[in-house]
Amino acid sequence: MAKPVAETVARHLVATGQLIDEDPAEALAHALAARRLASRIAAVREAVGLAAYHAGEWQTAIAELRTYHRMTGLQSHLAVLADCERALGRAERAIDLFRGADREKLDQAVAIELLIVAAGARGDLGQKDAAVAMLQVPELTVEAAEPWTARLRYAYADALLAVGRREEAREWFSRAADADTEGETDAAERLLELDGVVIEGDEEDEESAEAIAAGPGAPGAVPARPDADLTGDAEPTEPAERDDDGRRDQAGTADERDETGSADVPTDDLADDELTDDEARAVAAGPTADGTGTDGTGTAARGESAGTGESDAPQR
Repeated sequence: MAKPVAETVARHLVATGQLIDEDPAEALAHALAARRLASRIAAVREAVGLAAYHAGEWQTAIAELRTYHRMTGLQSHLAVLADCERALGRAERAIDLFRGADREKLDQAVAIELLIVAAGARGDLGQKDAAVAMLQVPELTVEAAEPWTARLRYAYADALLAVGRREEAREWFSRAADADTEGETDAAERLLELDGVVIEGDEEDEESAEAIAAGPGAPGAVPARPDADLTGDAEPTEPAERDDDGRRDQAGTADERDETGSADVPTDDLADDELTDDEARAVAAGPTADGTGTDGTGTAARGESAGTGESDAPQR
């Protein structure tokens, strides 16, 4: 990748990392601008997938994160993929992802989040007792608090409450609140609610208990952190090999491209809006002599600098 292009991509990735929590839509626009210049870079596809997830663009998130997994051989965002499937009303697919995961190879945090999402999917299907049973894992009672401890206990408490086991639910909301030093859940508020204490507040700032309990329809409900550091100095990795036609080799068989066997899930590794190398250099080089700038095809190019807040997210 030419240095001007690499620097432009890096700036967009940094902007994505900085905006993803505060302004997911703008973060996604920067990630899409980076993908247009470098769709063969795994970290770029990961950034698009996570930004799309936080912005509630479920189909885009699924396509991009699956592509990232194929390009890297990792399974670090299975919980996010499963939560996207739930948000699309496909609870069975979320459970299939849980069943098909090689949990021995998963990071423990990813495995726990995937379990929470799968239990929520059971609840979506009306299998509430099964959801309770799924969450009765040894990690639920560990004494040393882990980053995922509060969320696991919260999900268990919510599952207990859904089957009418109110006293047990109260106990586990209390244990979740004790472990929740970062305020990731509203366990303390749920506990007060069970005790009949009503707290008045700004309704616009209140999140539903179901959403915090890893329910679908809440963008960013699953804590999703990139494997690559998108907020530091972004150094693009080597692009994948290309064939004689200049296109990247498609990774995996047809079955591998769709883990659930569904034909309606996007599986393209290469973005349709990717620029050629010459076009990418032209965009990264900035405005032409007439001040309009060009993308190498005679089309005026919009500003690329992350510092200006502009982006060239493709129109869909």
